[in-house]
Amino acid sequence: MNIRTELENTVGVQPMIQLNDVDLNPAHIRAILINEVVPADPRQDFYGSREADYLTTTFALFREAGLPVTTIQELLDAGIYITNAVKIPKTESTVENSAIDVSLPYLKKELSLFPQLKAILLMGDVAKKAFNKITKQTLQKNIVPAISTYKLRNSELYYGDIRVFPSYIMTGKNILIEKSKFAMAAEDIQRMLKLIQD
Repeated sequence: MNIRTELENTVGVQPMIQLNDVDLNPAHIRAILINEVVPADPRQDFYGSREADYLTTTFALFREAGLPVTTIQELLDAGIYITNAVKIPKTESTVENSAIDVSLPYLKKELSLFPQLKAILLMGDVAKKAFNKITKQTLQKNIVPAISTYKLRNSELYYGDIRVFPSYIMTGKNILIEKSKFAMAAEDIQRMLKLIQD
């Protein structure tokens, strides 16, 4: 299945929306990492070029977590899919709520494509907010409490049978600079890896 084609065929095509142009077997995916927002240049996204900016920090996090990957295909082969909560590049320093709302139908459909999903990692506050909007629609409640990620990290949160891990943003230069958040995000990925490999 091609993710972009599937989402365009079921949700529709909208200007500015950037979707993952990647072929995969949805039944093979056990975990999804939801990053905050697509980059302005699609080549810098997870499924863009081999030297994409988003992959630099992603591979570093996975190496720190004990999975030494060097390509996005290796992550897919390990049953791990990465996407962005907001499918429109941000135009200001913060992500507009309207951008989350426009992107939500795509993210909701995207999550529904994976029948063997065991874990969802919410990489940053925007991902948590978008995911809560989905759970509010489907379950009439937020799955992720509105408290700091630091306090949530050891909570066992579930969306049906799927374990939800609130974590820290995984892209951008700040993640490498903020060593404590980098270490905690790597720990969260390590816990997710243990869950999907058991």
